[in-house]
Amino acid sequence: MEFLHDSPEDRSLQVMGQGVAAGEEVSNKQIIFREFAEGIPKESDMAVKSAQLKLKVPEGRPMAVLVRNLYLSCDPFMRLRMGPQMECCFPPFERGLPLVGFGVVQIVDSTHLDFEEGELLWGLTTWEEFSLLAEPFTDAYSLFKIKDLDLPLSYHIGLLGMPGLSAYIGFYEICSPKKGEYVFVSAAAGAIGHLVGQFAKLMGCYVVGSAGSKEKVDLLKNKLGFDDAFNHNDEVDFDAALKRRFPEGIDIYFDNVGGDMLDAVLLNMRLHGRIAMSGMVSQYNLEQHQGLRNLFCAVTRRVRMEGFMIADYFDRYPEFYEEMRRYLKEGKIVYVEDVVHGIEGAPAALIGLLTGQNVGKRVVAVAPDLIDVKRV
Repeated sequence: MEFLHDSPEDRSLQVMGQGVAAGEEVSNKQIIFREFAEGIPKESDMAVKSAQLKLKVPEGRPMAVLVRNLYLSCDPFMRLRMGPQMECCFPPFERGLPLVGFGVVQIVDSTHLDFEEGELLWGLTTWEEFSLLAEPFTDAYSLFKIKDLDLPLSYHIGLLGMPGLSAYIGFYEICSPKKGEYVFVSAAAGAIGHLVGQFAKLMGCYVVGSAGSKEKVDLLKNKLGFDDAFNHNDEVDFDAALKRRFPEGIDIYFDNVGGDMLDAVLLNMRLHGRIAMSGMVSQYNLEQHQGLRNLFCAVTRRVRMEGFMIADYFDRYPEFYEEMRRYLKEGKIVYVEDVVHGIEGAPAALIGLLTGQNVGKRVVAVAPDLIDVKRV
């Protein structure tokens, strides 16, 4: 995708209170990336600016859409794009340009044959009120149409979007779970982790999660159905903490943090255990990543460790989407959103996520009240 500076038959979409028309020039608030972050990123690494924008795809730009951003997603992988150290995996954000992340958008104008004015989409967009997006929409840069409007739009950048698909593929595909197995989830109160734990309970597994506060631990145990949970900040010895909760060992570890926690888990894996490596947030602010001391345990216990990038599985999205809709309709999944209102609050929202202040999926509501779904 280049970032440029089918609705159900029984429904129609209207943009309410928008106060703009196609072709009109408007002031467009943007979240600009200022500097590469060293160590823990700061709000000052970003800036809120405004630029004039004409609500029309420019002449000579075929296969492009101009969209209004309704919701923006705060995700840990965005930290990797705030510095050059992970350039091998993610291209860094460009200084002076808006950040890039997942969002829910509505098309204002289109020269793309596959997209029409008024359609709702989710996918990668730029952090501003209006974005101009152009082909190629491929792989991680796909745009997905939102066709079912009976669920909250924001769910499409959480439970029904990239985090939900990551939890689904990581647990069911990578971990190959079996009923009765022992499952451990780190960063278990985050957007991905809190879903993985619930998937494991649906499989009849014993599930323990780790999180970073008493509030999050209480959420896991009392609302999300985890069998046990602990605050990793209260533990001086992760190995001992895991042995207390898994005296017979761990069959499945869904890893969101890496580092010392992964090292301790290796000491506690059972024979033929599986580890899905979804993220390593404990390492993102380090100039030199930590090594593993206990990796030989993966050999002696025949452990399968597999990292995955969810863009490789976007072709599985239709299957995943139908399964999630079924879970929601049957009341089998509790979904937790942490919503910040207004694009001006986006820098603080992202920094809060990266420092563990979120509970569940953190979303920035840019213009949620502009969409009115009416049956006709």
